[in-house]
Amino acid sequence: AYPSVSLTCPLPGVPKAVFAAAESRERFETRVTVLENGLRVASQNKFGQFCTVGILVNSGSRHEAKYLSGISHFLEKLAFSSTAQFGSKDEILLTLEKHGGICDCQASRDTIMYAVSADARGLDTVVNLLADVTLQPRLSDEEIEMTRMAIRFELEDLNMRPDPEPLLTEMIHAAAFRDNTVGLNRFCPVENTDKINRDVLHSYLSSYYTPDRMVLAGVGIEHEHLVECARKYLLGVEPVWGSGQGRAVDRSVAQYTGGIIKVEKDMSDVSLGPTPIPELTHIMIGLESCSFLEDDFIPFAVLNMMMGGGGSFSAGGPGKGMFTRLYLNVLNRHHWMYNATSYHHSYEDTGLLCIHASADPKQVREMVEIITREFILMAGAVGEVELERAKTQLKSMLMMNLESRPVIFEDVGRQVLATNTRKLPHELCALISQVKPTDIKRVVTKMLHKKPAVAALGDLTDLPTYEHIQAALSSKDGRLPRLYRLFR
Repeated sequence: AYPSVSLTCPLPGVPKAVFAAAESRERFETRVTVLENGLRVASQNKFGQFCTVGILVNSGSRHEAKYLSGISHFLEKLAFSSTAQFGSKDEILLTLEKHGGICDCQASRDTIMYAVSADARGLDTVVNLLADVTLQPRLSDEEIEMTRMAIRFELEDLNMRPDPEPLLTEMIHAAAFRDNTVGLNRFCPVENTDKINRDVLHSYLSSYYTPDRMVLAGVGIEHEHLVECARKYLLGVEPVWGSGQGRAVDRSVAQYTGGIIKVEKDMSDVSLGPTPIPELTHIMIGLESCSFLEDDFIPFAVLNMMMGGGGSFSAGGPGKGMFTRLYLNVLNRHHWMYNATSYHHSYEDTGLLCIHASADPKQVREMVEIITREFILMAGAVGEVELERAKTQLKSMLMMNLESRPVIFEDVGRQVLATNTRKLPHELCALISQVKPTDIKRVVTKMLHKKPAVAALGDLTDLPTYEHIQAALSSKDGRLPRLYRLFR
């Protein structure tokens, strides 16, 4: 027995423990190779039997200004359908099944991502399949018609679902960047579903699906093997739409306009049943932040974590953000607020920091005043404890997310697509640790000089005018103008 030895001291006479040494960091750094045709091949080694491999294309709804809106939405739904080698989607799925694989395609405002997770021993088959899906899709009339039906159903579902967040996100982008780049609609408008056909898709693909706009990313495989497969299946391949020059690529820079988009909608019967969701009005207020390529991106990410928030019935402790400002100052003080959540959207040339709030239609005026006040208070004093908590929470979330192989794959692909390199987690954590209260104050002061973007959905009878919201954000306390309050 050693009753007098502290738990922090080694026991006397016990041999010193020998721990397994970590392998050199170089072995786990992201490696990037650029092929002769401009295609970038990026890989990250990771222990395990399975790998995630995919092709990311610098293409999305922001590039559709010269085309019919909704092409990216169509391409997302048409992904992994019949190709030159595979006669149907079922054939593709059966091929992947032999390697325990699954596939997915996601289209965002600036990127389209084709991904497969499968046994690493089937890498050759997976890269061959990805190359075929990306460059040799058949786009048959039957598949396009099925896609039209799927999109119409999705649009109908979007307007009926109880959670309005996807719809509000579309609206806030459209208000902030009116009729340009990231403000263009991510979902295909109903009137365009019948206009988009194979010729329209080929015209778009010939401009944007070029090797210099693509990254083949892989996690859990050897870099040399991935490069070898890329040379075999993605070098010198003639795409199905031909190698002729398409239209000029849209290189427009996002123009922040600010503004308001309102949708009057009866939300009383959104979710009926034994426990119906009460009728709510949803407001989202946003201001321009910065691009993910700027140094201020990290302070904005910390600020977003510091604001935090969530739903009024969210369960959990500090890890769930119960000590964030939107919980402490909004949800804990105003029982009638159903939701107050901060979001940060960032792109290669701009960004948007916004707060989404939900309440009873009769409380809309107070809700707007409370949210504008929170924006103003961002520029005030930042407590050392709340800043450290936000930084720790951000680092914790970053490291926890990067435990997942598909998340590492997306991080590698997106970073290499945007910057040709990748910042490793320990570098990002070091940058987060360096954020000071003065950095938060500086980025907020710059942000508050911009016009607000506002999205409003539901019963908007008591919604203040855009001018009053703008005036409140320009005031010292975030309150609506006194004359307006008296009038109301």
